Amino acid sequence: MSAPAAARRRMIAWGIAGFAAVALLWEAVRLLGPADGVTIGAVRVLPRATDLAMPHVWDMIARLIGSETASSRAEPLWLVIAQASATTLGIAAVGLLVGLAVGVAFAIAMLASPIARMSLLPWIVLSQTVPLIAFAPLVRSIGAQAGWTDEMSVAVIASYLAFFPVAVGALSGFDAPDRIHVELMRTYGVGWWGTLLRLRLPAAVPHLLTALRLAAAGAIVGTVVAEVSTGMRGGLGRLVIQFAGQASSDPPKAWAPVFGAIVLGLVAAATVAAAGGILKDFRRVEASA
Repeated sequence: MSAPAAARRRMIAWGIAGFAAVALLWEAVRLLGPADGVTIGAVRVLPRATDLAMPHVWDMIARLIGSETASSRAEPLWLVIAQASATTLGIAAVGLLVGLAVGVAFAIAMLASPIARMSLLPWIVLSQTVPLIAFAPLVRSIGAQAGWTDEMSVAVIASYLAFFPVAVGALSGFDAPDRIHVELMRTYGVGWWGTLLRLRLPAAVPHLLTALRLAAAGAIVGTVVAEVSTGMRGGLGRLVIQFAGQASSDPPKAWAPVFGAIVLGLVAAATVAAAGGILKDFRRVEASA
């Protein structure tokens, strides 16, 4: 077996072991934890170990396989979750692409001008302190006045979370080449844009891959939160609200959208990993997160 194949199998095995460990920890808390949970001061550090708060893992999986409702015409719950996940994934992908474009554009602007770097970078960092739950309805309101659909507004909100790691990572990557290499490009008469494309961009690939991991996760989180905040139909966020209202009578069902979100996270990670495989020639040394 080749070394890359063995490494992939080890990664898969560790991933499966991680899921198993979470499931075992969940069941351990469910078995050993007090029914009223554990509270320190006014903070609850462990949830209530009841069927309502913590259904068994096998009950959640069995509920996912069953029908959405008791109706004979109801679709399987997993199919409903898959359809909603596909909607959320499509919007998150659009948000990620927009965030990638905006983040790289900001990085290029800050690379080209020290004044732009000093003025833009603090605001880019400050932008991530705005609570998304309050920002989402504002974007939806502005989008409604501009004639946007709810999907477009949600994609903009997702791009808002995605552009930050891309901008910071791309700028760090563009600054990665040694000064002597930049001077060598000038000696050869290569212009600023030529140096960017032939030297700085290849050097930035490891940093961009790391940033894309964070951006992809941010785009999915932003999409789900925006769907919840704006009430958009069709996505996982809407199911979170809908199923949470049914949690008292059907606790395992409320956790079904969580499984959908987990799948979306795996898809995002696999997509970035595939991009890393395509760009493996530029990944001699990859920056850590």
